Amino acid sequence: MIVTGIRLFNKDCGKGGEGIDDLPAILNEAIPAATQPIDAELRASQDLAYRYTAVLEMMCESPHRNIEARLSMLKEALFNVRQHEAFLCIILSDVITCAQEVEMMDKQFAAQIEQLKNTVQAKTAVPTSQVFPIFLALSNLWTSFQDEILLLSFLTNLTVSLQQFLGIHAQLFPDDVMESLLEGVTVKSDEQRIKETIGIKVNISDFKEQEWLFPETTANFDQLLIQYRGFCAHTLAEKDGLLLPGNPAIGILKHKEKYYTFSSKESAYVFSKTPDIFIQLIGEKAKECAELIQLLELHHQFESLAPYSQVRSGDKRSMKPITKCNSSTQTDTHILPPTIVKSYEWNEWELRRKAIKLANLRRKLTHSVQTNLSHLRRDNSTQVYLLKDFGTQTKLDNSSNVPRPQIFLAGLRGGSTPATCMVKVNLTRAVDET
Repeated sequence: MIVTGIRLFNKDCGKGGEGIDDLPAILNEAIPAATQPIDAELRASQDLAYRYTAVLEMMCESPHRNIEARLSMLKEALFNVRQHEAFLCIILSDVITCAQEVEMMDKQFAAQIEQLKNTVQAKTAVPTSQVFPIFLALSNLWTSFQDEILLLSFLTNLTVSLQQFLGIHAQLFPDDVMESLLEGVTVKSDEQRIKETIGIKVNISDFKEQEWLFPETTANFDQLLIQYRGFCAHTLAEKDGLLLPGNPAIGILKHKEKYYTFSSKESAYVFSKTPDIFIQLIGEKAKECAELIQLLELHHQFESLAPYSQVRSGDKRSMKPITKCNSSTQTDTHILPPTIVKSYEWNEWELRRKAIKLANLRRKLTHSVQTNLSHLRRDNSTQVYLLKDFGTQTKLDNSSNVPRPQIFLAGLRGGSTPATCMVKVNLTRAVDET
């Protein structure tokens, strides 16, 4: 990674870095090139959805016309094209996020290069503790550029793979068929439908139990999670799956911590009277058309519904959810006031020591009694503690000794005179001198 950072710095200085592509420039060119086909595909999908919606709305208002045979196919086509639109919106959002990340990383890369130039300048030697962290940061940013290129390539390939689903509609409903169905029908976009209901709001005084939210009175109005991906809940249930965009400005109904929008004031009033019934009808419709579960984000509601294939036509399709929860119980550790017995001992040997101490066997004797009948029939034994040997010792060892007698005799060998003259001298020392 350090080598990569060094090569990137040399490439920026024009002193090396051959073979390294300019990834920021490539991304700045590839992102607009990838966004344009996604926008074109999204507009085509939306135009097709507007045409299907106009035809289905006309069929619901005038069912006497001889177009009932294509009703189910048109609804399935509308569901499919709305799904295609939702996927393209997700891809486009990811591309926009990718562009924002590239812009931010480009600024960070330029800042790191500038900091490295200020650190190195024209010095022949620079401490590694100053430049190595910057080289690592450059390498990590370059790796992030590579990741963004891979992500952009994946999103582009995903968009190309989705084009085939939009091409099927041209085979099912050619242009001449759609023109005949749209004869005398005005095709309106979602924005035009919302503009038609600008300034129309529900009257809060008409409702006593329901809670309504408006842009003027709600701080986080734009961040509310609208049910059914923003489509009108009443029209969806009443007209058997017709998808009309709801206008939040009319009023958002808050029911059981969920939020619902409506395409008209009348739909809002009708839905608010019995919202649970309409919600149940939408769930039953989702069981018939499984694609609505993903399109309308009905996962939380579909958990409490039985599969459509397992339910007979005469039985109820809705069933009560089986709720499960984790519960635990705990008793008090000390119900009564705590009592600590300090004399309690858990050690068995300590208890034996105390028992011997209490018995005081050192001062006891073992007695046995034997009768004539039990004589020589059992062994008797007695045991006493033997006496200990005691000894004393003084601190110092002393001894005494008498003087050795020493007597010197002179003149025993004789001399020049015939008479022997002997002299006796007592050399023994006195006792007090020893």
